[in-house]
Amino acid sequence: MAIKPVDNETFYREVDEELRRDQLKTTWERFGKWIIAAVVLFLAGIAAFLYWQHRQEEQAGKTGEEMTAILDEMTAGKTKGVEPRLDAVAKNGGPGYRAAALLTKADLAIGQGNIPAAVAGFKQVAEDEDVPAPYRELALIRQTAAEYDSLQPAVVIQRLQPLAVAGNPWFGSAGEMVALAYLKQQKNADAARIFAAMAKDQSIPASIRSRSVQMAGALGVDAVQQSATKEAAQ
Repeated sequence: MAIKPVDNETFYREVDEELRRDQLKTTWERFGKWIIAAVVLFLAGIAAFLYWQHRQEEQAGKTGEEMTAILDEMTAGKTKGVEPRLDAVAKNGGPGYRAAALLTKADLAIGQGNIPAAVAGFKQVAEDEDVPAPYRELALIRQTAAEYDSLQPAVVIQRLQPLAVAGNPWFGSAGEMVALAYLKQQKNADAARIFAAMAKDQSIPASIRSRSVQMAGALGVDAVQQSATKEAAQ
């Protein structure tokens, strides 16, 4: 007696389910232990990562507390023995703490009159690609300021020109050094242009703006009048 179509479909479905059960059983018998091992390793990996993350956070907290303590002591004039501690922070901390420790150590060297050590410290931060850009830019400005008198004007301009533009957070510090470098090269028009731009930039510290107005005026640019005209237009 022939199997009806509906019975055919039922038969095929049952066979298919049986085959899949057999395949699953065979797969488990052959690879069950490996699957369990993989799951265990995966869970162990997650646990290890969470532990590592906890340790990193714990270490970061200790490093932050140590850096704060060092700065408090230095503010109080207690600088004896802080250099090894700064070295430890730079070694054990992340990029941010490393930069802060090295910059602090370089500033300490300047206070001690050790300009070469200061320059080396600033340079180390400026060239560290793992350090956030603001730290690197600050280090480059401090390095250039520390060795400014020994640098050729072209070197100063090449280093700081990207930062000596309106809108850049370091426009005041970088712009002043670049403008003075232009003056050494007798490029008065370029120097006047930067001084005038700084005189009009309200985001720049008042002391730098005041000097910029005076320098621009000495170079034949009435930065005060330009600033007043700009404010009136706005």
